[in-house]
Amino acid sequence: MLNSAQNAKVLVIGGGFGGMAAALRCRSLGFDVTIIDRLPKLGGRAQVFTIDGFKHDAGPTVITAPFLFEELFSLFNENIHDHVSFVPLTPWYRYVFHNGQTFDYGADEKLLAKEIGKFSPQDINNYHNLVEASKKIFDIGFTKLAHKPFLSVNSMIEQLPHLINLRADKTVSEFVKKYIKNPFLQRAFSIHPLLVGGNPYSTTSIYSLIHYLEKKWGIHFCMGGTGRLVEALTELMVKQEINIKTNTEATQLNIKNGMVDGVILNDGEKIKFDYVICNADPPIVYKKLLRNSVTPSLGINKWLPERYTKYSMGLYVLFFGTKKQYPNVAHHTIWLTHRFKELLNDIFEGRATDDFSLYIHRPTATDSSFAPDGCDSFYVLCPVPNLKTSINWETEGKKLRNKIVNALSKTILPNLEKYITGEKWMTPIDFQETYLCEHGAGFSIAPTLTQSAWFRYHNQDKKLKNLFFVGAGTHPGAGLPGVISSAKVVESLIKNQN
Repeated sequence: MLNSAQNAKVLVIGGGFGGMAAALRCRSLGFDVTIIDRLPKLGGRAQVFTIDGFKHDAGPTVITAPFLFEELFSLFNENIHDHVSFVPLTPWYRYVFHNGQTFDYGADEKLLAKEIGKFSPQDINNYHNLVEASKKIFDIGFTKLAHKPFLSVNSMIEQLPHLINLRADKTVSEFVKKYIKNPFLQRAFSIHPLLVGGNPYSTTSIYSLIHYLEKKWGIHFCMGGTGRLVEALTELMVKQEINIKTNTEATQLNIKNGMVDGVILNDGEKIKFDYVICNADPPIVYKKLLRNSVTPSLGINKWLPERYTKYSMGLYVLFFGTKKQYPNVAHHTIWLTHRFKELLNDIFEGRATDDFSLYIHRPTATDSSFAPDGCDSFYVLCPVPNLKTSINWETEGKKLRNKIVNALSKTILPNLEKYITGEKWMTPIDFQETYLCEHGAGFSIAPTLTQSAWFRYHNQDKKLKNLFFVGAGTHPGAGLPGVISSAKVVESLIKNQN
């Protein structure tokens, strides 16, 4: 292995947020860095497209822990605020329940107490207790463990006392119900695992730290959209002389003497690097790029057949514009059907359903550049089963579109059927084919206890010491804070080899 960062060459495969963060961190160490992506632009799932004058972010829409992005710019003595503008949102989310009741969840303590009081006055104090309990989880789960590599079983055993004290064996739903008594508020405060691909009824309570993470840093929107943040990071990489190659796909990793010896590209070119960092779905890397020649570093699950691996849900995303504005619709809305636990169990167990719950993103509530004057732009995300089921999305895509538009027309977007325009939708098939997600799962493997930390795909392969992983499928997990943090983990691992 190289001893001099000045001579080391790093290849980052995949230009999502994890890959971009890894490229910048390696460049700050003095490495010669190249980043490749099979799509025309960097950003991974954070692509941007325009239909009939309506702009859409295709991927992440929620910015939490903005300091993680600030760090990337500060590595090069740059101030992120000279390049992008993060705007705090109020409320963070508006929940709309099946009976028409709404709950605005945000940073303002007085307004929040009033909102909680509409449902259950006793839960005002209960909520503060929940946040305090979340802080205890955050202080361990995020502050101490999120940036720590878990490469050996001993590294996991060392953390067992913390995990036991935090009751990591409990689920997020169980954690919330310990404090919140009203069933509607229980649903609202249990929703966070879905943001990282997990079922609240099976996701480890470690992910309850998101409550405190939101309280600590708030929820923001990047003016111009997440795509503008991708542009700013790309501009920073260009300025720092990182070699960027788009429309370029790695098709195979060659192995020699226990190392990745070379990478074959889609045009047949073979290139050599000292370190290879994959911001691609780990199961795809092991199956396709390594041709199953290496057993994945996946904790206890590496000894089990693949069918025992639990994957996150699939995503159906409907994009559209409206020829009028809906000013009463919040920037982020979570629209919940009458079923909650039953619906989630159906989705994660692969059963098709007639009902659904939705996350609705209306960026024009904050940034008018997303739509023509007097119009709105919408992104509607519907959790669905992944492709381990037999759902025919060629026919079901249109049917689900009609159900969603009909439901919204009767509730928070009156007469949507009359004003909708410029439509496009994505199904799990698109996630599989465009983003190479195993089984079309929107967030890689699910964040269960037995698929977290050491049990998740490792940030460094056990046998191929110059192969590293960042992104949703590796530690610490999905969501922007997770994938950006995975780059910090890899940075520490590489630094320890030099």
